Amino acid sequence: MFGFGVNLDDKISTKNIVGLSQTGLGLPNRDYYFNTDAATQNIRKEYLKYIAKLFTLTGTDQARADKQASAILDLETAIAKSHSTPTELRDPIKNYNKFAVADFQKQVPDIDLKNAFGRMLVKTDTILVGQPTYYQALNNLLKTRPIAIWKAKVKFEALSHAAPYMSKDFDHAHFDFFKKVLNGAKVKEERWKIVTVVIDGSLGELLGQLYAARYFKPEAKQRMLTLVNNLQAVYKSRIEKLDWMSAETKQRALAKLEAFTKKIGYPDKWKKYDDVQIDHTMYYKNMQSIARHDYQEMIQKLGKPVNKTEWDMTPPTVNAEYDPTFNEIAFPAGILQFPFFDFAADDAINYGAIGTVIGHEMTHGFDDQGRQYDKDGNLKDWWAKMDADQFKTKAQVVVDQYSQYTVLNNLKVNGNLTLGENIADIGGLAIAYQAFKMTEQGKGDVKINGLSPDQRFFLSFAQAFRGKNRDEVTRQLISIDVHSPEIHRVNGSVSNNEAFYRAFNINPGDKMYRPENERVRIW
Repeated sequence: MFGFGVNLDDKISTKNIVGLSQTGLGLPNRDYYFNTDAATQNIRKEYLKYIAKLFTLTGTDQARADKQASAILDLETAIAKSHSTPTELRDPIKNYNKFAVADFQKQVPDIDLKNAFGRMLVKTDTILVGQPTYYQALNNLLKTRPIAIWKAKVKFEALSHAAPYMSKDFDHAHFDFFKKVLNGAKVKEERWKIVTVVIDGSLGELLGQLYAARYFKPEAKQRMLTLVNNLQAVYKSRIEKLDWMSAETKQRALAKLEAFTKKIGYPDKWKKYDDVQIDHTMYYKNMQSIARHDYQEMIQKLGKPVNKTEWDMTPPTVNAEYDPTFNEIAFPAGILQFPFFDFAADDAINYGAIGTVIGHEMTHGFDDQGRQYDKDGNLKDWWAKMDADQFKTKAQVVVDQYSQYTVLNNLKVNGNLTLGENIADIGGLAIAYQAFKMTEQGKGDVKINGLSPDQRFFLSFAQAFRGKNRDEVTRQLISIDVHSPEIHRVNGSVSNNEAFYRAFNINPGDKMYRPENERVRIW
């Protein structure tokens, strides 16, 4: 019932604070409880079957299991009405609500916060509540819904969370709903893949030490640092030349850019897991031990200085990140491989792929969310009003562009939900291209395999996004993912880039042509 965590205070980035957020749903988000299309109705139908299945596996007769499943879905639907939408969750101001515990207690008089925090082993007199309306609704639902239904819901959630780590019937029931129904999977992944994912997600910095030692060499880290520094220098020059931003705001933007912390490969200091107990015959018991370790690690942050050397991602992760509260960019060792990075490849390949990723993460510091944090990671308005208004006008062009894209014939991309990622994609590509043009290859015109340097750059960018999703996954991602589908991430970005038009001789009437007055120009 409590979405609980210990995180940085967005407005005091040197301080850790208890945070509460909306929770209580078994389906991906609130839309799954209200959408009336056939696919979503079928998901709700299968969800009922899944809930009932877990109860019958624990000895509940079918009729009672079905009744409990219906009651749980009805309760979750009531909870979902209080939830913010995925787009609303992207607004850091709206989701920053600081209270003295005693003051928030008045808003939820039937939830004993002191008692709850005591059970959670937490002492605090101040909390951040991301979505107060959820907790106000919870307060009322606890009074108006039978306690037996709440007990059934808690039991179901415990079973569902444990199911992948228990016996075959539980594991298969979990797979059938979450992988088959929600994601369209046909068969389970190979055992070695499942094991690797579980270990990476639970003992990630132990596995990460092995991975980094084998696959990430010092020379790759140095090459990567050079790329990051080159793109940072280009970004600096682009900010200085902006024609829509005042000198005052530019100065603050440059200070923020200069303050970026750069994390490449893996942590300087590895986490320890000495308190984790592993028994080769007790899978679920092992996961419980890891969960206790993770919880203790989290709550012990309270009252201590923020550790800005800590990583959110594990070394083998194929991803990258910008964290506005740390004002940092991070690139784990896992992404520093083909098709993103190849130590032996020409500059066009590396700047087109990992270069655009670097530029993308840097641009997150200045997208519609990131721009609201200052150089020290504090949620603070540092923009002149005129500049902020100019930015919003330009950002609306991005919203309008991506809102026109569709998938599965009838589902439209949510231009507001994906705005930050789209801005980062467009900006990252522009920055990486300018940095590439500073290299020897970028300045020349020597073809490789019949392709010019610029063509290789853009093809490498597109290649890094190659992927294929089942329709079920695509349908789910449109609802919950802040990224646009891959095809639109690529085509949407290049259609705003002048160099792309020159590289492939794109003219009016071509499918990839976008009228010049509709092209995005922000960073």
